[in-house]
Amino acid sequence: MVNRLLGRPRAVGPLWGATAAAIALGVLAPLAALAWTALGAGAAHWSHLMAHVLPRAAAQTAMLLAGVGLLTAVIGTACAWLVTRAEFPGRRVLQWALLLPLTVPTYIAAYSYVDLLHPIGPLQTALRALLGFDSPREFRLPDARSMVGAVLVLSAVLYPYVYLSMRAMFSTQPARLMEVARLLGEGPWGAFRRVALPMARPALAVGVGLVLLEVLNDVGASEFLGVTTLTTTVYTTWVTRSDLGAASQIACAMLALVALAMWLERQGRRRQHAGHVRAMRAAPRQRLRGARAWLATTAAALPVLIGFGLPAGHLAVLAWKRAAEGHGLSLQVVSGALNSAGLALGVTAIAVAAGLVVAWAARPTNGASRGRAWWLGSAALGYAIPGTVLAIGLLPPALAVDGRIAGALGLPGLPLMSLGAVLVAACATRFLALPVGGIEAGLARLPAPLEQVARSLGETPLGTLRRVHLPLLRPALTASALLVFIDVMKELPASLLLRPANFETLPTLLYAEAARGSYEHGALAALLIVGVGLPAVLLLSREPAVRASDVETTRRAGEEAFMPMKEAT
Repeated sequence: MVNRLLGRPRAVGPLWGATAAAIALGVLAPLAALAWTALGAGAAHWSHLMAHVLPRAAAQTAMLLAGVGLLTAVIGTACAWLVTRAEFPGRRVLQWALLLPLTVPTYIAAYSYVDLLHPIGPLQTALRALLGFDSPREFRLPDARSMVGAVLVLSAVLYPYVYLSMRAMFSTQPARLMEVARLLGEGPWGAFRRVALPMARPALAVGVGLVLLEVLNDVGASEFLGVTTLTTTVYTTWVTRSDLGAASQIACAMLALVALAMWLERQGRRRQHAGHVRAMRAAPRQRLRGARAWLATTAAALPVLIGFGLPAGHLAVLAWKRAAEGHGLSLQVVSGALNSAGLALGVTAIAVAAGLVVAWAARPTNGASRGRAWWLGSAALGYAIPGTVLAIGLLPPALAVDGRIAGALGLPGLPLMSLGAVLVAACATRFLALPVGGIEAGLARLPAPLEQVARSLGETPLGTLRRVHLPLLRPALTASALLVFIDVMKELPASLLLRPANFETLPTLLYAEAARGSYEHGALAALLIVGVGLPAVLLLSREPAVRASDVETTRRAGEEAFMPMKEAT
């Protein structure tokens, strides 16, 4: 009825569509360049890689992915079930504190735990004193630099991806299904195993898929913990051996694992249904008492302690010691912080603007073309590509363009690389999925008649976006910008490979100190990186449920946005 009264909204103009298509093609361009470079490297590289490099790297990558995926699934699911279905001391604090490990990048966690678990480090020293041993020769724990250590460290900081998606799923599962299971004779474990967990499998697939993508993107932690993954092999082949062709071929092999993780995540999203949330009573939390209550508190607090408390506390102690010795905030750290902030601000502005264009052009209006769905898919693809792969794919076309610009202007060197434009482009491409997804979700929550009324009153598409949608999209834009800013501040692989000469960010400073064996010198830089991630945790810690007041707020905001147009007509 509304469509008949107000008319069908016209499709986006050709400029919007062309710009969105250009952005989507820009994301796909590094993959095409990567394939071209790999094909041009020759078959000799492939035979050597297949015989001596890929089998070991692929086996270790598969072991790491399997171990981290399984462990994060168990930890994230158990913690989500506890905080959504049980009432115990500290539950309200722990339900958001369980997200704190997201503030600790994987490479920082690896550096911290190698230092903490050193044979003469604080943890083993305290343990030997407790057990009555005098030296590491009498008692020492297994070396943290191993496959088991890598699985444990990465799982400790990546489980929140599973916890967040499972918490949202468990909090919206209807109570009547669990009640029916209990009436049919199932106990708490049986109801969870046979009812709640099968319903939550799509969310579990999404969370584990994101974890696997983060593991594939990791360079610093895997290298420092002595695990030879495909990602570290790409990095060493390019940087140490200066063999871009072989690195491109290894990166192409990595894309098979990326495609597998993306398929797993997409399968999970495809089977998600929101119909259960509507007008259904959520399952009540069971109040635990006595020993069971404190056991639940301990179980939920342990991942926070391991994933955030110990690394952050260790960093704080090291930074305090360095400050007490007169080595506080050095000029190098200040410069790295300013470089990181400048890079993050530039990437955030570009990514949010590009995300707005793509999401607005591909919004589901009546006049929109079905083919525009590929804009969203292509724009979101960058987040699934590891930073090392993206950097290798972006480098050949960037060098070609840079050479032409330098030749045309008579400039020495490579101006785009020197100015950091290639690094900005790589980070914007990688994190474009965050604003695209956030703005797309924000547009989906706005009532369709808002745009129809604006267009019927003579407003142009650009005017509708400026006067109606942008004010209502402010929360989504703010959240997307915050997430992009924080992720760029933590980004290591692309910064290592594409940064200009003498341009250091906080992650690259920390990586250099760890490579020299003086990790404690970069403790303040690591602490700053962890502190920057705290706002994202506060943003993500909000309950996933949508309140009825949100709908009323949107309606009132829409009426206020239309008042000037109504008065004008």
